[in-house]
Amino acid sequence: MELDNSHLLAFPLSSLGLLRAALLRDTGDAGASALQEAGYAGGDAVFGAFRSWLSAQHLPEAEQLTTEEFQQHAAAFFREAGWGSLNISALHDVAAMVDSTDWGESDPLTGLPHPACHFTTGLFADFFGRTAGAPLAVLETECRSSGSTHCRFLIGSTDVMGHLYERMSAGASYLEAAAELA
Repeated sequence: MELDNSHLLAFPLSSLGLLRAALLRDTGDAGASALQEAGYAGGDAVFGAFRSWLSAQHLPEAEQLTTEEFQQHAAAFFREAGWGSLNISALHDVAAMVDSTDWGESDPLTGLPHPACHFTTGLFADFFGRTAGAPLAVLETECRSSGSTHCRFLIGSTDVMGHLYERMSAGASYLEAAAELA
């Protein structure tokens, strides 16, 4: 992947992990919010790099791709960029599920009490929102950093994600909460 003129830089995953650990240790929830904001701020540049990547692969522009093609190419782009593998699927046709067994921001050795790929949630909200035509919200429900075998991100409209979060806070699973909207 070419970084020249992409407004991106190569940043070691170990540095991101240490930065996350220090922010969460020193500032708690404020650190999580800062990482989400930073990820969201970077979405424009990452989407621009995705556009360039599509062009270099002699593929259509992002807006011209079918949903399946977009999912396939976005997964290939993130894998090639060093983030890890992605599998994108639908959750009751109300949200998207993005799963990864090797996501770069996660660290299975940290043993955190809750999902913690905060940078990614912000990044995905902006990145995937650019093709949705409306703001999207992202909720990480499972994380390798908190003992899961994979990271799972739910992506949907702010209303849908608000419903899922509210119902999960009341004790429902995200699967139950999404089924209520189907």
